[in-house]
Amino acid sequence: MKRVPPPQRAAGSPAGEEAERDARWAFGLLPQLGGVALQGLLTAFGSAEKAWEALAPALQAVPGVSTGMAQAMRRFPRARALREDKARVARAGVRVIVWGDADYPPRLREIASAPPILYLRGTLEPGDAAAVAIVGARHATAYGESVARELAVELSRRGLTIVSGLARGIDAAAHRGALEPGGRTLAVLGSGLDEIYPPEHRDLAGEVAGHGAVLSEFPLGTAPLRLHFPRRNRIISGLSMGVIVVEAGVGSGALITAHHALEQGREVFAVPGRVHARYSEGCNRLIKAGAKLVETWEDVLSELIPQLPRRSSRSKAAPPPPLLTAAEERVFDILAEGPLHIDALIVRADLPGGRVASALVGLEMKGLVRQLRGKVFERRDSS
Repeated sequence: MKRVPPPQRAAGSPAGEEAERDARWAFGLLPQLGGVALQGLLTAFGSAEKAWEALAPALQAVPGVSTGMAQAMRRFPRARALREDKARVARAGVRVIVWGDADYPPRLREIASAPPILYLRGTLEPGDAAAVAIVGARHATAYGESVARELAVELSRRGLTIVSGLARGIDAAAHRGALEPGGRTLAVLGSGLDEIYPPEHRDLAGEVAGHGAVLSEFPLGTAPLRLHFPRRNRIISGLSMGVIVVEAGVGSGALITAHHALEQGREVFAVPGRVHARYSEGCNRLIKAGAKLVETWEDVLSELIPQLPRRSSRSKAAPPPPLLTAAEERVFDILAEGPLHIDALIVRADLPGGRVASALVGLEMKGLVRQLRGKVFERRDSS
């Protein structure tokens, strides 16, 4: 799906900028308006304020805007709805990020169906750009929950943020796995932030907010309706570099998330399961269709290394050896001879590919190695 860059806000006074932000916020209060229509309106009219002022015929000429949506925009009590939503947000102590704000998640901003607004409890950090989603069946087996937790633990330990949907089963196991080593995790809801679903995950939501964020595109007070969950799944994949599916039947929400991931250009991973088990049918079909088969966290990390954000370091000098794992020290020593492709590194190091990939991630995070084009790596020695 084509990615649309965010239009720049028109230059003007702070009051004018605030009015434009309010106009964009109001877009998020229209149930009929999605991300595709939002970006079409901003492109066609240059600003949200001008879009609100447009007549119905002009609105209908915008791709993604139906006759019903155009009429709804003309009838919508924007000022009152915005005033009431701001009051609810203030009472709840919730933060709102509007599409176009500097702190709107960069990966999510790139997708064609980016939500107009996000309600947030917790914090988003630049490092959350290095995120991977783990999703799957609500009625998961003990095995599936164990695999999801283990993947979340190990990927979190290596600096990745874990994204999921706070649902029962695989989602909850993924969040808890990320929290176990003190990692970051993001939960995307299909309801307002004050309508936690399922209710028994209210404490888990609080833990997630304390080590990441709970977020939703739905205004406060929105009930967890069934039709909301397929819609929120595009946000789960949009925030992530890739999506790991652990146990999913055919037609499950996890497969909808995988479909969104493919449309958004994200990596899709699947954990294989028993041939005759219903809860494995979706994962096995994904693998047949070309999804990356996942047995361990190394299978995920080796695919995502090229997408990991560059991490700068104040010092390019190597730290004392105790700060490096054995694999990191071996890879770092080999790179002293000059840049090498990852395949050559695997051969020279005589280590499994996953361990070399993990070592490279660790060295990049410590500012000791950088990646060049074509999966070639070189040392960042002090000059």
